[in-house]
Amino acid sequence: GLKPFGHVDVHPLDGGVTPPAVVRVEPFFMDSKLVTNKEFGKFARSTYYETEAEKFGWSFVLSSFLVKSEMKHNADVDPEAEHWVAVDGAYWRQPEGPGSTYKLREHHPVVHVSHRDAAEYCSWVGKRLPGEREYEAAARAGHYGPKNRTLFSWGDNDTVAVASQYANLWGNGTFPDENFAEDGWRGTSPVGHFPPNPYGFFDLTGNVWEWVRGGKHKARIVRGASYVDSLDGSFNHAATLGARATLHGTTTTGNVGFRCVKSPTRRTEYHWVYHDEEVHGSLSIEDEFGKEWATPQKDWEDMFWVQEASDEEE
Repeated sequence: GLKPFGHVDVHPLDGGVTPPAVVRVEPFFMDSKLVTNKEFGKFARSTYYETEAEKFGWSFVLSSFLVKSEMKHNADVDPEAEHWVAVDGAYWRQPEGPGSTYKLREHHPVVHVSHRDAAEYCSWVGKRLPGEREYEAAARAGHYGPKNRTLFSWGDNDTVAVASQYANLWGNGTFPDENFAEDGWRGTSPVGHFPPNPYGFFDLTGNVWEWVRGGKHKARIVRGASYVDSLDGSFNHAATLGARATLHGTTTTGNVGFRCVKSPTRRTEYHWVYHDEEVHGSLSIEDEFGKEWATPQKDWEDMFWVQEASDEEE
C-alpha cells in the first residue's frame, strides 16, 4: 500500500535501514572508552559544575536498585517506564540516591547526566558529542552490509552464553527483579572490561546508552543500549548495533552516559600562481575606496592620463 513521505523499511531487530543506506562520514577521532565517574569528577571540581539532576533534585533509578524497597511505593515513576523511579537526591555521586556512593565505581561510566551535561564536559576537554552516523560507523566497525552486516559486534549469535563474553546486558533473568549476572555485573561495569570491537572501541553495545548529537530538545538521541536491555527485544530494547532511542534532553537516569569525539584539524593548502609581469602585465593596486588606479601595463605607453567621471554633472 501507500507509504507516508520519508518512510523507510527497517530491520525488525537491527533498527537500521533496509537495504542499508550508503553514507559518507568525514574523518574523526573518538574516545575508545566511555567517560568515567573519575573523569567527570575532575570536570565538576575544576569548574564547580552542577548537573541538571542536582538542580532538579532528583533522577531516575531502576526499581530493583533502590536503597530502600518502600521508596518504590512512595515515589513517582516514569509513566512510560514504570520500573524507573524518581528518587530525590539521586545524581552521579549518589547513583541510587542518598546512602549510595560512586566511590567504588570510579572507573564505571558516569550516569545521571543529561544531554547538556554531556555536551558541557566534551566542550571542557576540547571535544564534542559524536554524531549519529559517526557513532554507527564506529559501532559497526566495517560490518556495514549488505553482505557482511551483522546484528552484533561479535556476529549474529544471540545466545546469552556468547553475548555475556562481549557486552553488559540483562541476560536470562526476569526484568526488573531477576538479574543472574551472567556477564558478571548487575548494573554498570568498568569501562574497558569487555573486549573491544574490531576498531578498538569498548562498550558500544551494552553497559549504558550514549548521548549523541542530533534530534530536538524533547527527543534527543541515545545509541548503543544498556545493561537493562535484552538480546531479542523481549523486554526493553534489542541490544543490536542499530539500537536507538530518544529521550527528553533533560532526562537523567542510571543507564545513560556518553563519550566524546573530535574532528581533526584540517590543513589549508594554498595554490600559488606565479605572476609574470612580462606576460601578464603589472598588477594594479586598489586604494582605500576600492578604486583601481591604472598602472603601466604591457604594450602601454609609459605615461598616460585617465579622466574619471565627475559625481555631479556640470
